[in-house]
Amino acid sequence: MAKKWIWNPPTEEVISTGLSLSSVLRVPPVVGQLLVQRGVTTPEAAKQFFEPKLEDLHDPFLMKDMDKAVERINLALGRREPILVYGDYDVDGTTAVSLVYKFLRLSGCSDHLLHYYIPGRNDDGYGVTYQGINYAHELGVKLIIVLDCGIKAIKEIEYAKRLGIDFIVCDHHTPDDVLPDAVAVLDPKRIDNTYPAEDLSGCGIGFKLMQAFAIDNNIRMRRLYSMLDLVAVSIASDVVSVLGENRILAYHGLKQLNKSPSPGLGSVLKTCMLTSGSITMSDIVFKIGPMINASGRMMNGRQTVDLLVSRDLEEAQEKCAVIESCNNERRKLDQTTTRLAIRIVEEQKLYKLHNVVVVYSKDWHKGVIGIVATRLTERFARPVIVLAGEGELVVGSARSFGGFDMYGAIEYCRDILTNFGGHPYAAGMALSEANVPLFIERIHRYSLEHTTPKPPTNEIEIDAVLSLSEVNKSLHRSIERMGPFGPDNPKPIFMTRFIFDTGKSQTVGKNNEHLKLEVTESPQMLNVRSAIAYGQASNFAYVKSYRPFSICYTLEENCFKGVSSVQMLVKDLKQEETSKGV
Repeated sequence: MAKKWIWNPPTEEVISTGLSLSSVLRVPPVVGQLLVQRGVTTPEAAKQFFEPKLEDLHDPFLMKDMDKAVERINLALGRREPILVYGDYDVDGTTAVSLVYKFLRLSGCSDHLLHYYIPGRNDDGYGVTYQGINYAHELGVKLIIVLDCGIKAIKEIEYAKRLGIDFIVCDHHTPDDVLPDAVAVLDPKRIDNTYPAEDLSGCGIGFKLMQAFAIDNNIRMRRLYSMLDLVAVSIASDVVSVLGENRILAYHGLKQLNKSPSPGLGSVLKTCMLTSGSITMSDIVFKIGPMINASGRMMNGRQTVDLLVSRDLEEAQEKCAVIESCNNERRKLDQTTTRLAIRIVEEQKLYKLHNVVVVYSKDWHKGVIGIVATRLTERFARPVIVLAGEGELVVGSARSFGGFDMYGAIEYCRDILTNFGGHPYAAGMALSEANVPLFIERIHRYSLEHTTPKPPTNEIEIDAVLSLSEVNKSLHRSIERMGPFGPDNPKPIFMTRFIFDTGKSQTVGKNNEHLKLEVTESPQMLNVRSAIAYGQASNFAYVKSYRPFSICYTLEENCFKGVSSVQMLVKDLKQEETSKGV
């Protein structure tokens, strides 16, 4: 599918402010421009952006109900009441449960009084469940701390209250007008929110709860900061903003992950063959996250928490072997289901008939439909909902595209859903098989009212135009200082126009499907640079014709035989039929 390049030349003000910043910070001019484009306009703000400080974290007691939550935890510990830490089965939920469980354990809560529970995707379903509450009641639990879910569990929490169980809800999803009747509801998306950062991950809110607990009990904050590797994993995996407070948490969480990861995450790094010291948010998204998510997809997320709360590396490696087996099985199912779903979409021409693609099969494994939805969104440039299951247990996973409000679409169908949750970019739902046709009809109706039909396009937003002479190690080092990258702070994409093959470009890969480029800006072979273009071997003949072409790319470090160099990772390549300046 053709990709549309979008580049808006910087204004004179952006150029001027960027040059001033680059002079003070001693970084290449384009980096100053990139900072301004991200809202960083003063040297002080830039220094804070480059080196986020933990002392700049917000006071956790600014969050509504935080004082009530800490008071109830203190009461439970004083009375020696059993506590259950409860969370969703995805990466955000399991890291959140692991962090709160580990910190309470480290702070003196006895093992026999501290428990955790992760609902089974197939047995319990999403969120707070009656099965989970009954499990807590059997253990004599009087307080449940629920993380990354619970904001819509009105009836379930009422049921728990009748059993004498209190709830502290720590969620980051959009609430309804009526909040659950819990002792405390920590959710920065509450209508009456008083907290400065609204985009925390579920694990991030668990961190804020433990931060408040530590402050109130004079516990050294260093103990909690040692668990920031879990928060960084949640931020990257749950695709939340990496600006503001999340930037501080992700920045120091990545440092922890690279320097001294917990035994559980350390075993995951080893299994994923990642080297400490160079792990990025991208590594979390594509390797670490899917690995630790596999248990919740294929079995039960409890195995993930078992791994993440391991006390030593030997124990963790044993548990990680189980997770790795799940991940291998997940990969096979993911590939098979994706192929089947693509076939349905193409044969029925769903991406041409509807603004939102909805596919359903009774036979698909519920654990991979989120991955499949993401892959279909990328392939067809449309919002996608994938449904699986039968009877009363049909579940769905939705992914947005092009700014479509996926949560709004799901909420439009709430009267025929048994459960739903999420945000504008991704959502999940449960419904009965009998309501599937009506659900699909409603989604299509909503999409017609809220989107303008247009041909599918993949857009690439260009941050800046560079000459090859500007592509060097100094620029790459400065760009890396702008990380961690993610939503609201994407890795910069550059464009270089009218370049030529030096004669050494070639196809590479098992099936020669990739292009390894060696390019220059002039016939004099000035400023030769290397690039890799995955899956773009179809452009090989044109490149070798010595006609001009343009590329858009990110900058990456390439290490080969111990030698480090800067490499352009090509996102797209366009043929230029005219000479520069014509």
